[in-house]
Amino acid sequence: MKIRKKIIEEALKEHKKVLSSLEKQIPKIEKIASLCISSLEKGGKIIFCGNGGSAADSQHLAAELVGRFLKERKSLPSLALSVNTSILTAVGNDYGFEKVFSKQIEALGKPKDLLIAISTSGNSKNIIEAVKKAKEKGIKTIGFLGKGGGKLKKLVDISLIVESNNTPRIQEIHILIGHIICEIIENRCFGKKSIK
Repeated sequence: MKIRKKIIEEALKEHKKVLSSLEKQIPKIEKIASLCISSLEKGGKIIFCGNGGSAADSQHLAAELVGRFLKERKSLPSLALSVNTSILTAVGNDYGFEKVFSKQIEALGKPKDLLIAISTSGNSKNIIEAVKKAKEKGIKTIGFLGKGGGKLKKLVDISLIVESNNTPRIQEIHILIGHIICEIIENRCFGKKSIK
Protein backbone atom coordinates (compact mmCIF):
# COMPACT_ATOMS: atom_id res chain seq x y z
CA MET A 1 0.00 0.00 0.00
CA LYS A 2 2.84 2.40 0.79
CA ILE A 3 4.29 1.93 -2.72
CA ARG A 4 0.92 2.68 -4.35
CA LYS A 5 0.43 5.78 -2.22
CA LYS A 6 3.93 6.98 -3.09
CA ILE A 7 3.30 6.50 -6.84
CA ILE A 8 0.07 8.50 -6.56
CA GLU A 9 1.66 11.29 -4.53
CA GLU A 10 4.69 11.55 -6.85
CA ALA A 11 2.49 11.67 -9.96
CA LEU A 12 0.30 14.40 -8.48
CA LYS A 13 3.32 16.37 -7.30
CA GLU A 14 4.96 16.21 -10.71
CA HIS A 15 1.71 17.06 -12.50
CA LYS A 16 1.28 20.17 -10.34
CA LYS A 17 4.86 21.24 -11.03
CA VAL A 18 4.48 20.86 -14.81
CA LEU A 19 1.09 22.56 -14.72
CA SER A 20 2.46 25.58 -12.81
CA SER A 21 5.20 26.00 -15.44
CA LEU A 22 2.46 26.41 -18.07
CA GLU A 23 1.42 29.81 -16.70
CA LYS A 24 4.25 31.59 -18.51
CA GLN A 25 2.95 30.11 -21.78
CA ILE A 26 -0.43 31.88 -21.57
CA PRO A 27 0.44 34.44 -24.29
CA LYS A 28 1.50 31.61 -26.60
CA ILE A 29 -1.72 29.69 -25.95
CA GLU A 30 -3.69 32.86 -26.76
CA LYS A 31 -1.75 33.27 -30.01
CA ILE A 32 -2.39 29.65 -31.02
CA ALA A 33 -6.11 30.07 -30.31
CA SER A 34 -6.12 33.24 -32.45
CA LEU A 35 -4.49 31.37 -35.34
CA CYS A 36 -7.11 28.61 -35.03
CA ILE A 37 -9.93 31.17 -35.10
CA SER A 38 -8.36 32.99 -38.06
CA SER A 39 -8.07 29.74 -40.01
CA LEU A 40 -11.68 28.79 -39.33
CA GLU A 41 -12.99 32.27 -40.15
CA LYS A 42 -11.18 32.15 -43.51
CA GLY A 43 -12.82 28.82 -44.37
CA GLY A 44 -9.89 26.63 -43.38
CA LYS A 45 -9.77 23.58 -41.15
CA ILE A 46 -7.74 22.50 -38.14
CA ILE A 47 -5.65 19.40 -38.87
CA PHE A 48 -4.11 17.34 -36.06
CA CYS A 49 -1.46 14.63 -36.20
CA GLY A 50 0.39 12.58 -33.61
CA ASN A 51 1.52 9.06 -32.75
CA GLY A 52 0.30 6.75 -29.99
CA GLY A 53 -1.19 8.78 -27.14
CA SER A 54 -0.72 11.91 -29.25
CA ALA A 55 -2.78 10.27 -32.01
CA ALA A 56 -5.52 9.76 -29.43
CA ASP A 57 -5.20 13.42 -28.40
CA SER A 58 -5.42 14.44 -32.07
CA GLN A 59 -8.63 12.47 -32.53
CA HIS A 60 -10.03 13.75 -29.23
CA LEU A 61 -9.46 17.41 -30.12
CA ALA A 62 -10.76 17.05 -33.68
CA ALA A 63 -13.90 15.47 -32.21
CA GLU A 64 -14.36 18.42 -29.82
CA LEU A 65 -14.40 20.80 -32.79
CA VAL A 66 -16.53 18.72 -35.16
CA GLY A 67 -19.00 17.74 -32.43
CA ARG A 68 -19.12 20.15 -29.56
CA PHE A 69 -17.03 21.16 -26.59
CA LEU A 70 -19.27 23.10 -24.18
CA LYS A 71 -21.87 24.54 -26.57
CA GLU A 72 -24.60 23.43 -28.91
CA ARG A 73 -23.39 24.96 -32.16
CA LYS A 74 -22.60 24.15 -35.77
CA SER A 75 -19.71 21.81 -36.47
CA LEU A 76 -16.26 23.22 -37.08
CA PRO A 77 -14.02 21.69 -39.78
CA SER A 78 -11.30 19.60 -38.19
CA LEU A 79 -9.66 16.23 -38.74
CA ALA A 80 -7.06 13.92 -37.27
CA LEU A 81 -4.72 12.24 -39.74
CA SER A 82 -4.42 9.06 -37.67
CA VAL A 83 -7.92 7.66 -38.25
CA ASN A 84 -7.92 6.14 -41.75
CA THR A 85 -6.26 2.76 -41.38
CA SER A 86 -6.34 2.06 -45.12
CA ILE A 87 -4.39 5.25 -45.84
CA LEU A 88 -1.99 4.65 -42.95
CA THR A 89 -1.23 1.08 -43.98
CA ALA A 90 -1.10 1.71 -47.73
CA VAL A 91 1.17 4.74 -47.42
CA GLY A 92 3.24 3.06 -44.70
CA ASN A 93 3.69 -0.02 -46.87
CA ASP A 94 4.40 1.83 -50.14
CA TYR A 95 6.37 4.86 -48.93
CA GLY A 96 7.37 4.18 -45.32
CA PHE A 97 5.81 5.15 -42.00
CA GLU A 98 7.45 8.59 -42.08
CA LYS A 99 5.11 9.57 -44.96
CA VAL A 100 1.76 8.54 -43.43
CA PHE A 101 0.80 12.11 -42.49
CA SER A 102 2.62 14.16 -45.14
CA LYS A 103 0.87 12.32 -47.99
CA GLN A 104 -2.49 13.20 -46.43
CA ILE A 105 -1.49 16.84 -46.10
CA GLU A 106 -0.40 16.78 -49.72
CA ALA A 107 -3.86 15.48 -50.68
CA LEU A 108 -6.09 17.43 -48.28
CA GLY A 109 -4.20 20.48 -47.04
CA LYS A 110 -5.02 24.03 -48.16
CA PRO A 111 -3.19 27.29 -47.37
CA LYS A 112 -6.06 28.47 -45.13
CA ASP A 113 -5.70 25.39 -42.92
CA LEU A 114 -3.73 25.08 -39.68
CA LEU A 115 -1.71 22.03 -38.66
CA ILE A 116 -1.31 21.16 -34.99
CA ALA A 117 1.49 18.60 -34.73
CA ILE A 118 1.61 16.77 -31.39
CA SER A 119 4.84 15.07 -30.35
CA THR A 120 6.09 14.53 -26.82
CA SER A 121 9.68 14.16 -28.07
CA GLY A 122 9.59 16.67 -30.92
CA ASN A 123 11.55 14.17 -33.03
CA SER A 124 8.92 11.92 -34.62
CA LYS A 125 9.93 11.49 -38.27
CA ASN A 126 6.39 11.31 -39.62
CA ILE A 127 5.42 14.49 -37.74
CA ILE A 128 8.52 16.28 -39.06
CA GLU A 129 7.58 15.23 -42.61
CA ALA A 130 4.01 16.45 -42.04
CA VAL A 131 5.24 19.87 -40.91
CA LYS A 132 7.59 20.15 -43.90
CA LYS A 133 4.77 19.30 -46.31
CA ALA A 134 2.44 21.78 -44.61
CA LYS A 135 5.04 24.52 -45.00
CA GLU A 136 5.41 23.68 -48.71
CA LYS A 137 1.66 24.19 -49.06
CA GLY A 138 1.61 27.48 -47.14
CA ILE A 139 -0.12 26.00 -44.09
CA LYS A 140 0.68 27.50 -40.67
CA THR A 141 2.08 24.98 -38.19
CA ILE A 142 1.84 24.63 -34.42
CA GLY A 143 3.79 22.15 -32.30
CA PHE A 144 2.52 20.76 -29.02
CA LEU A 145 5.86 19.42 -27.79
CA GLY A 146 7.82 18.26 -24.75
CA LYS A 147 11.35 17.19 -23.77
CA GLY A 148 12.88 20.46 -24.96
CA GLY A 149 11.02 20.52 -28.27
CA GLY A 150 13.37 18.34 -30.32
CA LYS A 151 13.78 19.02 -34.04
CA LEU A 152 10.21 20.25 -34.41
CA LYS A 153 10.88 23.24 -32.16
CA LYS A 154 12.61 25.07 -35.02
CA LEU A 155 10.41 23.73 -37.82
CA VAL A 156 6.97 24.84 -36.63
CA ASP A 157 5.72 28.43 -36.72
CA ILE A 158 4.84 28.29 -33.00
CA SER A 159 6.20 25.71 -30.59
CA LEU A 160 4.46 25.18 -27.26
CA ILE A 161 6.89 23.11 -25.21
CA VAL A 162 5.72 21.44 -22.00
CA GLU A 163 8.55 21.62 -19.48
CA SER A 164 8.92 17.92 -18.68
CA ASN A 165 10.75 14.81 -19.84
CA ASN A 166 7.97 12.52 -18.59
CA THR A 167 5.68 11.46 -21.45
CA PRO A 168 2.51 10.99 -19.35
CA ARG A 169 2.85 14.45 -17.76
CA ILE A 170 3.47 16.03 -21.20
CA GLN A 171 0.38 14.33 -22.63
CA GLU A 172 -1.76 15.47 -19.70
CA ILE A 173 -0.78 19.08 -20.35
CA HIS A 174 -1.22 18.77 -24.12
CA ILE A 175 -4.86 17.74 -23.70
CA LEU A 176 -5.41 20.56 -21.20
CA ILE A 177 -4.00 23.08 -23.68
CA GLY A 178 -6.20 21.59 -26.41
CA HIS A 179 -9.30 21.90 -24.23
CA ILE A 180 -8.49 25.51 -23.38
CA ILE A 181 -8.10 26.34 -27.07
CA CYS A 182 -11.41 24.62 -27.89
CA GLU A 183 -13.16 26.75 -25.26
CA ILE A 184 -11.60 29.95 -26.62
CA ILE A 185 -12.66 29.01 -30.17
CA GLU A 186 -16.25 28.35 -29.09
CA ASN A 187 -16.48 31.58 -27.11
CA ARG A 188 -15.11 33.63 -30.02
CA CYS A 189 -17.15 31.96 -32.76
CA PHE A 190 -20.41 31.30 -30.91
CA GLY A 191 -20.63 33.60 -27.89
CA LYS A 192 -20.51 32.72 -24.21
CA LYS A 193 -23.63 30.59 -23.71
CA SER A 194 -22.62 27.13 -22.45
CA ILE A 195 -24.46 23.81 -22.41
CA LYS A 196 -23.15 23.02 -18.91
